[in-house]
Amino acid sequence: MANLVLLASLSLIILTTITVLPLHANAISSCNGPCSSLNDCSGQLICIKGKCNDDPDVGTHIWKEQPSICSPPVSSSTSAILTLNDFSKNGDGGAESQCDEKFHDNTERVVALSTGWYDGGSRCFKMIRITAKNGRSVTAKVVDQCDSVNGCDKEHAFQKPCDNNIVDGSQAVWDALGLDTDIGRVPVTWSMA
Repeated sequence: MANLVLLASLSLIILTTITVLPLHANAISSCNGPCSSLNDCSGQLICIKGKCNDDPDVGTHIWKEQPSICSPPVSSSTSAILTLNDFSKNGDGGAESQCDEKFHDNTERVVALSTGWYDGGSRCFKMIRITAKNGRSVTAKVVDQCDSVNGCDKEHAFQKPCDNNIVDGSQAVWDALGLDTDIGRVPVTWSMA
């Protein structure tokens, strides 16, 4: 009986400890945003040297291959990987685009950016310039996020998250750049247009 009372007491202590652990629901900052405490960072990020970033001990890895959600800074020539996305209904893009909750025809020059570059939708409907190694460039409109965080689209279907350096372009983008979609992943640079 004494063991049962001890076990119940320990369970209560553990549950009490768990319920007072800090929650990240009130986070005020995301990737590379300013912070002063652990609670300032959203999601699975922690405060390192005053900026929210991946925890180097555990990372933001939901599974082994998931990359960091923080994308490299955007410059006048930001390196990225161009991937192909079908933004049309029943296409491989999944649900409607996040910026306008609409599907887009493959003849439209539209892109989805990795979560860090999508920046909470701040780049929605903005034009970016994508330049391929062959020297050709094209402008395209940002209409979606290539989710680098949770791996679920709006319908909660499991999808592998994007890397943190993806510009996910429509067929029209690939065609304008003169690239072969069978390659699948092509190094490019991009900037705000």
